[in-house]
Amino acid sequence: MDRVDPTAVQSVISIAGLTKTYASGLQALKRVDLEIRRGEIFALLGPNGAGKTTLISIVCGIVTPTSGQVLVDGHDILREYRATRSRIGLVPQELHTDMFETVWGTVRFSRGLFGLAPNAAHLEKVLRDLSLWEKRNDKIMTLSGGMKRRVLIAKALAHEPQILFLDEPTAGVDVELRRDMWALVRRLRASGVTIILTTHYIDEAEEMADRIGVVSRGELIVVEEKTALMKKLGKKQLTLHLLEPMTAIPAALADWNLTLNNGGCDLEYTFLSSDEGKAIPALLRRIGELGIGYRDLNTRQSSLEDIFVSLVSERA
Repeated sequence: MDRVDPTAVQSVISIAGLTKTYASGLQALKRVDLEIRRGEIFALLGPNGAGKTTLISIVCGIVTPTSGQVLVDGHDILREYRATRSRIGLVPQELHTDMFETVWGTVRFSRGLFGLAPNAAHLEKVLRDLSLWEKRNDKIMTLSGGMKRRVLIAKALAHEPQILFLDEPTAGVDVELRRDMWALVRRLRASGVTIILTTHYIDEAEEMADRIGVVSRGELIVVEEKTALMKKLGKKQLTLHLLEPMTAIPAALADWNLTLNNGGCDLEYTFLSSDEGKAIPALLRRIGELGIGYRDLNTRQSSLEDIFVSLVSERA
């Protein structure tokens, strides 16, 4: 079994050589190595079936790995299950909770599951932060879908975890709840909680994450600081709106990655951010020398979604 040195980095979660093959033969994870830093927001992106939920479920002790090792705050998830699980809060995708229990009752019960003494002040703060305080005496079955999801988050925070896993936390919820959750995640991180987020919403990762990992077909294909990833893999596009349409790109412009669009009315140049300072002035100078007129120009920076699609399609 691979061993992780917990002192190597300031990691709250250390994963080494992690694999998972189900009895059906499905290889859900293929040797994942990952360090989650204490106090960061880490976004895990990937298409359906990529292995995101399997990875989270192993770290949380719900699924047993086939091989590899996971340490949570220096504790092995298999040998020291209670110690690791007490440090983790999990908000699952599915809305499963006791529908006949009140909001207060289910949150209080969740805290008790971890053997902690009652702390009404903490539970009240959690419910107020999630706009649930006025609903504390309501049965869960009477709540809307968005409110039920808030209850799941409250349950995960009841025992004051150091690490919070949010598995597709805003799937199918309204915009207001998404914004509330983003604000809550920022407050939690400010208080020292480490957040691991899986999401289908690229804008969520772009808005929230410090670092991003992309999972494709059970492999962790990239782990990078968000800003560095967008700078390194992001491309820009310069569009010249021509005065006269062109039927073909002149041979004299062959040194640039140009395409014609919009019936020959738009000349588009795709380039890396690092080339912006030298490539664009040279291109515009050459276009002027050739007498090609344009009425306007604009640039577009590729989004995290563009990068994600590009990374995953390369592995397809």
